[in-house]
Amino acid sequence: MMRVISVLAALALSASASESATEKGIAAFRNGRYVEAKQLLGEAVARDSHDEHARTFLALTNAASGHCAEAIPDLADRFAKSRDADLRRLAGLALVECTESQLQAAYPADADVLYQTARTHMKAFNDATYQMFQKTPASYRVDQLSGEIFETQGKYAEAAAEYRKAIEKNPRALNLHFRLGRAILLESHDPDALARAQKEFEAELALNAEDAAAEFQVGQILVTQGKPADGLKRYERALELRPDFVEAALAVGKARVQAKQYAQAIPLLEHAVGLQPTNEAAHYNLMLAYRNSGQMDKARHEQQELNKLQRPPEGEFTDFLKRLGEKPAAKP
Repeated sequence: MMRVISVLAALALSASASESATEKGIAAFRNGRYVEAKQLLGEAVARDSHDEHARTFLALTNAASGHCAEAIPDLADRFAKSRDADLRRLAGLALVECTESQLQAAYPADADVLYQTARTHMKAFNDATYQMFQKTPASYRVDQLSGEIFETQGKYAEAAAEYRKAIEKNPRALNLHFRLGRAILLESHDPDALARAQKEFEAELALNAEDAAAEFQVGQILVTQGKPADGLKRYERALELRPDFVEAALAVGKARVQAKQYAQAIPLLEHAVGLQPTNEAAHYNLMLAYRNSGQMDKARHEQQELNKLQRPPEGEFTDFLKRLGEKPAAKP
């Protein structure tokens, strides 16, 4: 990473140094080192606000690291104004992903949002899959996609085999080891499978030390193996990497409740509930933390929220389903 030693040195940097920061930032982005990429690209943009590559990849870095609210205005600007077709394409793709993820987060149970998301993804998936198999049959991406298709079909051994083929073709590609580790876990949770899956998640982290999902998976494996303290460290690291990672916040909060560290647990669990208001486990553990710390009014409120979530839905369709389950009246 490029370091600025002093203000005088910063002022003396030439245009070539700015270009070097951009190149290094893009390289860091492509290798999943988003913290490093953000710093380098931010420095490049500060020196030259007209550096299109630095501006676009800075926005892409924010999007990839989960900061969509920060990324969307810049992505929209780059998509609308960039004269570079490749940069415009990348900005547009990231803009769609970010906008869609925010829409789903804002309306997690909205039928129209879910339908439109499914419809968009289905058409794009079918079109792109056909083109990929027709035009790039030897690509590692074909093996990766085949693995993902097998996963959706519940054929986890076949999925793992395809991911291994993809890794063999491109050992440094991101997300392949993660996918392989997950396929192994989906097939089995026996001790050997846990060890093999952990090896894959650690391999993913060797390629991208800022992969919060891989850190979380390692944490889950360690807890399952009876190593809760080690697992907690990985949960905390995952949450540090992605503060909006609900499962990580919940895992750390739950561990704090179990350790009777209620003052530390409550902010984490409140954060988890704020991020995902329909998460029953988050409400339940927050209720426990409030109750055990003597905050009975707040504990009762969480119990009420939990009861609402656990209550069966009401309405015309629910009544119809109920009637389907009723026995027919006896004939006179």
